[in-house]
Amino acid sequence: MIKILIADDHPIVREGLKHIIEEEADLSVAGETGSAADFFDNVRNHDYDLVLLDITMPGMSGLDILKQLKIEKPGLPVLILSIHSEDQYAVRALKAGASGYLTKASAPDKLIEAIRKVLSGGRYVSPYLAERLAFQLDSGMEKQPHERLSDREFQVLCLIASGKTVKEIGDELVLSAKTVSTYRSRILEKMHMKNNAELTHYAIKNNLLD
Repeated sequence: MIKILIADDHPIVREGLKHIIEEEADLSVAGETGSAADFFDNVRNHDYDLVLLDITMPGMSGLDILKQLKIEKPGLPVLILSIHSEDQYAVRALKAGASGYLTKASAPDKLIEAIRKVLSGGRYVSPYLAERLAFQLDSGMEKQPHERLSDREFQVLCLIASGKTVKEIGDELVLSAKTVSTYRSRILEKMHMKNNAELTHYAIKNNLLD
């Protein structure tokens, strides 16, 4: 029996995923977790064949969890399942070591297809994402401004563009307001922009908001 760990902070989402997965005779949900701290306790104390990981987790972002997991258990495959569009996080997740990226808007059969592809040692990406990755392999292709940002800077950019205040961003990412302001300054500098309005316009134009 293939053992899967589901990491998502919404119990109703975990229950839905569990229902889909356990309709398959050879797949089982052997563990569930809703926070970063509990996630690492889980993977350190149990053996899993696959992790289904959400990008948005309390206390630590899914990308940070993924990077730490790849240090501790490099051979454990991870399939990212997120509400965020592929334009936002898919390439970053794959670069961080994910074996696939699937949006929560996908059909149940796509989830099973992705799980089986990853378990067989492959990588799962949608046709749209595959095309994007192919373009990025062109060494002469210049990076877009947001692709020069670190993962944390990119996360802050998306939150600023969604209309959140510095305090709200700090509360969500467990950062001080001063640290968030520092990230904002770096983002403006790297992207050659002057204010939040320009960042928001850029994010909308480049489909970075859900």
